[in-house]
Amino acid sequence: MADEKHIDPNDYADDRRVSYLVAEWKKLTQAEKDAEELMEVDPSMKDLGEKELAEIQEQKERLIGDIEKIVGNDSEREWPNEVVLEVRAGVGGDEASLFAEELARMYLRYAEIKGWKWRPLAESAATVGGYKEAQFEIKGENCYRELRFETGVHRVQRVPLTEKAGRIHTSTASVAVLPIYKRTKIQINPSDLEMETSRSGGAGGQNVNKVETAVRIIHKPTGIDVKCTSERSQAQNREKALTLLKSRLQQAQDEAEARERAAERKAQIGTGDRSEKIRTYNFPQDRVTDHRIKESWSNLEGIMAGKIGDILQTLDKAETGGE
Repeated sequence: MADEKHIDPNDYADDRRVSYLVAEWKKLTQAEKDAEELMEVDPSMKDLGEKELAEIQEQKERLIGDIEKIVGNDSEREWPNEVVLEVRAGVGGDEASLFAEELARMYLRYAEIKGWKWRPLAESAATVGGYKEAQFEIKGENCYRELRFETGVHRVQRVPLTEKAGRIHTSTASVAVLPIYKRTKIQINPSDLEMETSRSGGAGGQNVNKVETAVRIIHKPTGIDVKCTSERSQAQNREKALTLLKSRLQQAQDEAEARERAAERKAQIGTGDRSEKIRTYNFPQDRVTDHRIKESWSNLEGIMAGKIGDILQTLDKAETGGE
């Protein structure tokens, strides 16, 4: 067997930056086993087998070197224990806003089941209720690892309460799970930033909304903007917004790299692009279907109440091959 040094590629099977390299490494590992078995069965193939093993080991070492260059030794870069969950209403008008809020509550209930902590960062309510958009901070062990495949467009099919003819409507909401990395390679030039302040929204007492503590930061080169209203001071909101901005820039970079590799990698779970339609919630048929792995689950009421563990585990097994 080859002597793999430095890192175990299996630890990086879920890292979108290198998963295609890990897949190649696994193929070579299987070829290595096949060559060794052939030598045991047919000793006359020893010379040929040893030559093949040497070539395989060289290829595996090159792959490990490539993986190390990309991921380094920063394990926290792989599985941060803090994320920002973003939900935005998509097509479908009022029903889309209501669905966006239901999705947010589904994830927050799951967070509570897991014992994770969460708090709102920013919320923009629709006129009929629900969310135009909202952001939540979630902290807990393996929260990014478990939620990493939820980024994308979620579709709902049901009869709205306001529908008198009983027709099924289709609406969408988008979800983004942004990992908050303690260390990141993203560098931001202060001159590329534009900052706006405003009074934080919300109902409350005499001192609410009198001071401009809410912060919105725009990254001019990319047009990405972030807003934070959850902290008590402008300085704290600015710091939180900058952290979120770095994570969004990192995610944009990761998405671009994933798209570049998609044709070559052919992974089951897709690119992680937030524009990718990933799941349908069909209420009349009591069914949730994940289109990436073509799997369905019943008990939609329980799922919307936060019981999404089976879905998340199935996605993880699909990506890692059940390992």
